[in-house]
Amino acid sequence: MTHDELDETDEATDGESNDGESNDGESTGSDENPVARTPGGGTAPEPEPIEPAAPEEFGLVQAWWGDGKGKTTAAMGMGFRAAGHGYRVHMLQFMKGGADSVEGVRGEYNAIAAIPGFTYENAGHYGWHGLLDGSADDDHEAKASAAFERAEALVEGAADADLTAPLPLDGEADEGVHMLILDEVLYAADRGLVDPDDVVALADSKPDDLELVLTGSHAEPDYLDGVADLITNVRKEAHPFDAGHRARRGTEY
Repeated sequence: MTHDELDETDEATDGESNDGESNDGESTGSDENPVARTPGGGTAPEPEPIEPAAPEEFGLVQAWWGDGKGKTTAAMGMGFRAAGHGYRVHMLQFMKGGADSVEGVRGEYNAIAAIPGFTYENAGHYGWHGLLDGSADDDHEAKASAAFERAEALVEGAADADLTAPLPLDGEADEGVHMLILDEVLYAADRGLVDPDDVVALADSKPDDLELVLTGSHAEPDYLDGVADLITNVRKEAHPFDAGHRARRGTEY
């Protein structure tokens, strides 16, 4: 190394010592553990008691559709996550009254009942519309129509509430929720039991701070283009039902 190169090296290191501090004693950050900058400082998070709280960034419309398994599961997963933060969550189910492959007591209902601030109601009719399974299609239509009226009432209740503030975890869903899950409403719209235009109108009428989650339908809900902020296609690559498997306790119900 030449004398000139040595002089340049000295000038480059004049402002910083070998221990990551400048000559005036201020830290340069070169010795800072990057893990310390992560949430929790790199330690595993511990569960905390669930207390009423208000979300800061709720207010989007989500749509989960497709021929794959997991639409309702994803919606409920978000519901559990939101409830874990102390936000008020309610799920209204369309078209899930049951079938001979599903028991009366479902695992998700037991779990929801155990979580503060998360409630549900089922407005389905036995069987499935259009499948010739012994259920009456007129009954499916009546149930779906009543469920949609209930959804409108829930949205109106949210509009009357202050969603920027915590809500009582044991309060009635009619009095306001931070997240409303309308499970299988897109199936109801796809089957003509609910008017897709009414689904759009409901989404447009919701208060700004209400997170609205819509699920269902194997057919793409084109009517939600420009309406929903998140649209997810849950696509099937393989499904055990295609091989003759029936609904399993603990996975499908």
